[in-house]
Amino acid sequence: IIYGDSISYRHMCRFESGFFYRHPLMDDYDWYWRVEPDIKLHCDIDYDVFKFMKDNKKKYAFAISIKEYEATIPTLWETTRKFMESHPELIHENNMLDFVSDDQGLSYNLCHFWSNFEIAALDLWRSPAYSAYFDYLDHEGGFFYERWGDAPVHSIGAALFLDRSEIHHFGDIGYYHVPFHSCPIDTSIRLANKCDCDPSKDFTWHSYSCTTKFYNINKLPKPAGWQNHIG
Repeated sequence: IIYGDSISYRHMCRFESGFFYRHPLMDDYDWYWRVEPDIKLHCDIDYDVFKFMKDNKKKYAFAISIKEYEATIPTLWETTRKFMESHPELIHENNMLDFVSDDQGLSYNLCHFWSNFEIAALDLWRSPAYSAYFDYLDHEGGFFYERWGDAPVHSIGAALFLDRSEIHHFGDIGYYHVPFHSCPIDTSIRLANKCDCDPSKDFTWHSYSCTTKFYNINKLPKPAGWQNHIG
C-alpha cells in the first residue's frame, strides 16, 4: 500500500481533509488554490481564476482526475453510505453522485479529483454538511486504521454537497505533478496560452482518468480528437 507505513502521511491527509481551512491564517479568505512543491504549470494564465470561479458560480475545480488505490480506502464508501443514510437532508438534490458511483451509490468507483491541484471556495469545507461528514469519518478512524486520502474525501464531499454545476475542470491550464501531465490537446488553446507541454503526454482522456466520465455525465463537449488520447 503506497505510504502504508507512514504515520506522517496519514496526519497530512487528515489535516488536508478537515483542518487546513480552520487554521487562523485562513480566516480572512474565501478562496484558495492548492499548490504543491515541484509541480509545473505549463501554460500562461492570463485571467483571475478566483474571479472566474465566482463569476461562473463554481465552488470546486480540478485539473486531473484519477482512480484511487482501493487498498487504501477499503471501508471509506461503507462509512460514507452510513453517513448518507443517517443524514439524507444534507445531500444536495442536484448532486454528482454519478461521478463517484456507477450504481446509484451502492459502491465507490474510485474516481476522485487529484487534490494536489484544487481551486475551491472555503465555504464548501466550512459548510454544516461537509463538517458533519468529516466529523463522521474522523470518528470512524479510517484516516489512521486505513489510509484514507484527502483526495477521495474532498471529491466525495464535493460530489455529494455541491450542485453538480458548481464543479469545474480547468482544461486550459497545463499542469504536471509526478507522474501525470494535463496538457490541452487543442492546438489553438496551447498556442493562445503559450503552453510548453507535449499533448501526447496528456492524461486527461486516458482510460485510467475519470475526466471523460465527468464530461459525459455533465453533457459537456469534449475537444476534437480526445479519443486518440485514451491510452
